[in-house]
Amino acid sequence: MTQVSLETISNLAKKRGFVFQSSEIYGGLRSAYDYGPLGVELLRNVKDQWWRAMVQERDDIVGLDSAILQAREVWRASGHEEVFTDPLVECRNCNARHRLDKLDDPDVCPNCGMRGTFTEARNFNLMFRTHMGPVEDDENLVYLRPETAQGIFINFENIRRTNRLKLPFGVAQIGKSFRNEITPGQFVFRTREFEQMEMEYFCRPGEAEAWFEYWVEQRMSWYTGLGIDPAHLRLRHHGEEELSHYSAMTADVDYLFPWGWDELEGIANRTDFDLRQHQEHSGEDLRYYDPDTEERIFPYVIEPAAGATRTTFAFLIDAYHTETVHDETRVVLRLDHRLAPYKVAVLPLSKKEELIEPAQRIAAELRRRWMVELDTTQSIGRRYRRQDEIGTPYAVTVDFESLDDHAVTVRDRDTMSQDRVSMDRLVEHLEKKLA
Repeated sequence: MTQVSLETISNLAKKRGFVFQSSEIYGGLRSAYDYGPLGVELLRNVKDQWWRAMVQERDDIVGLDSAILQAREVWRASGHEEVFTDPLVECRNCNARHRLDKLDDPDVCPNCGMRGTFTEARNFNLMFRTHMGPVEDDENLVYLRPETAQGIFINFENIRRTNRLKLPFGVAQIGKSFRNEITPGQFVFRTREFEQMEMEYFCRPGEAEAWFEYWVEQRMSWYTGLGIDPAHLRLRHHGEEELSHYSAMTADVDYLFPWGWDELEGIANRTDFDLRQHQEHSGEDLRYYDPDTEERIFPYVIEPAAGATRTTFAFLIDAYHTETVHDETRVVLRLDHRLAPYKVAVLPLSKKEELIEPAQRIAAELRRRWMVELDTTQSIGRRYRRQDEIGTPYAVTVDFESLDDHAVTVRDRDTMSQDRVSMDRLVEHLEKKLA
């Protein structure tokens, strides 16, 4: 792996249209980003691969898309209104605010360098507040959800009943969440608006520990299976002092980012906390009738929860490589082809109509199966380099010989090897490569 800096990867993301600063023409909105033409495809592919692994390829997990706005009572019951906080300190010298538990030195302000200038820490609730309806009073207060999980818990009985599910089973969800972070940063790593990929796996209490270990292994394998170097991943178990209020056991999948190890995903044993809380506050019976024991029980829950935007960022970093080719530096994103924004680039050797027309025809045919870019600007060498830099696995070149032999050249991004392939066999050739 090339040791890529945060500045290098963020510059690449902006230059090639992966990520733009939100509201940039107005000076930008801190910690808010827009995903450009390449970024939206990469992010979508990451989410599609997660959904494929967690829902499509399994018979014990179903999906959900719950509302962002939920009753205030949901967050009272879950404990978020009371305990979803971070410790906030303010520097008396420069007035900068910091999250105390993320400071390298809890007595030194990283903004101005002064020592001993912090106020006493106070708990800062991370939920965004808004109001429903025309009157902004306490009765109409609602929150933008800080996690997608509660939408699953409050729909537990609806999903179980309508899908006739028996333990163990899971419910998966991908969606936006919002946290009013004190100190967002590291480009798209920590933002106030982000997407989560969460799954709640309901099981019998006595089986929870075994399922926890199972999902830890499954989630680690998912990252490496899509190209993350195993040396850049680690599993870190939480100590008792850092466990969330609902968790009996939590392990983080950490990735080696340019600034060091940081969290990609958390796998938690949430016990039966959430279902019990929602039954108590709502008055609805959320227990599961176990036909094996003829008892009504609260299932335990194992939760793998990953950030979609954060995970996409990690794949982008891990794919970044530089190498010297013919005394020139080549930047290449070695993205797994399942994640690459474009699967194929079609490159006519010149802008002459006699090559443009067949290139357009080939691109139209390939688009029925994959995301394809037709690239006609600059020299063929520069176009190859551009496609390497955005991670396109294969480039199809239409040259003047193509007019006679009805064949094209297919170039591999990683090896730069080239195959001459008949046009009528091009789809079959690429299907094997992209299978």
